Amino acid sequence: MSRYIWRSRTNLLYLMAFSMPIAFGVWVALFNNFAIEQVQLNGSHIGIIQSWREVPGFLAFGVVFILLFLREQSLALIALMLLGLGTALTGFLPSFSGMMISIMLMSIGFHYFETVKQSLALQWFSKEEAPVQLGRLLAIGSSASILAYGLVWLCINQWHLPMWMVYLIGGGITAILAVSIALIFPVYQVRVKQHKRLILRRRYWLYYALVFMGGARRQIFVVFAGLLMVERFGFAADAMALLFLANSLLNMMLAPSIGRLVSLWGERRALMVEYIGLILVFATYAFVQHVWMAVLLFVVDHLLFAMAIAQKTYFQKIADPADMASTAGVAFTINHIAAVLLPAMLGILWVISPSSVFLCGMIMAMISLLLSFWVPHQPRNGYEWVGVKRSC
Repeated sequence: MSRYIWRSRTNLLYLMAFSMPIAFGVWVALFNNFAIEQVQLNGSHIGIIQSWREVPGFLAFGVVFILLFLREQSLALIALMLLGLGTALTGFLPSFSGMMISIMLMSIGFHYFETVKQSLALQWFSKEEAPVQLGRLLAIGSSASILAYGLVWLCINQWHLPMWMVYLIGGGITAILAVSIALIFPVYQVRVKQHKRLILRRRYWLYYALVFMGGARRQIFVVFAGLLMVERFGFAADAMALLFLANSLLNMMLAPSIGRLVSLWGERRALMVEYIGLILVFATYAFVQHVWMAVLLFVVDHLLFAMAIAQKTYFQKIADPADMASTAGVAFTINHIAAVLLPAMLGILWVISPSSVFLCGMIMAMISLLLSFWVPHQPRNGYEWVGVKRSC
């Protein structure tokens, strides 16, 4: 038996967390340059594509219905394969309509994988170990992103490969890893039977609100921070790859420590620190003129994503254990309501005034900060927000 002790639930999550960013990292690193240089798209087109990319996230509640037929573990690995396939196809479809097709495949895989991974992590990790383990998952994902961005830099800068080939390599690696994991690991039995229906509970309202605002803020970085680096400061594909690589290196080193800080500080203080940082970052983004300052903001903004561990552990502490799978899907849908609408709308605003886009992000961060004051110092089932205490 000792020969197979490494085939544990935790190691399965670690390997899946490592596999996803290889394809996704290649896609992210090349997207703006591929769209602008080879497909000749502008900010408005990119905003539409990014809104389209978020549609599967908006429909993530569908995970609940798929789980009537598939186990969560199986669904996660199928989603990984779709992510790899969509990424591999991107370079073969260099047109607006072609990108809409490949991005939809990639996005279905990405969003459904992330939904199920979050559910499994909150089920398999105890409340005490969850902050640190979630930090480790982020660090492992960041290490894979480093490999992906390093691969992009080597392929573009040193080996002078065309972008379609880099997309094929990145997507192919993730797809092969997904198949390998499916063959190596057993299917684990669930510890708590999950609800197989949509669940919206009034007592989770604060978690839903934090998730919604987090989705809105995330779009400012994912869509427009990279676009700023390419359009205003002229970053080429290899330079963007190095920038993402630096972000991932910092996340790999600091994410476990951030997880420990969340455990030490508690969710309330960790969320406040995140949102205050975001307010300062977006306010500075709006008027940045120097490339070194833009790079610093890009790195700090990305690092603050790790603080979102506090959102997940807050929910884990207040939730019924049987709600994890259903609420993960519902939360991803709520997270992507803004994600579907904002990129297209802000893409139009970007053409008129890029600074206004980041000022919108600052306002969103302010709203999130106000919401964080409702998070209890010691959240639990029956004490979900400040001002309410009820018997469990």
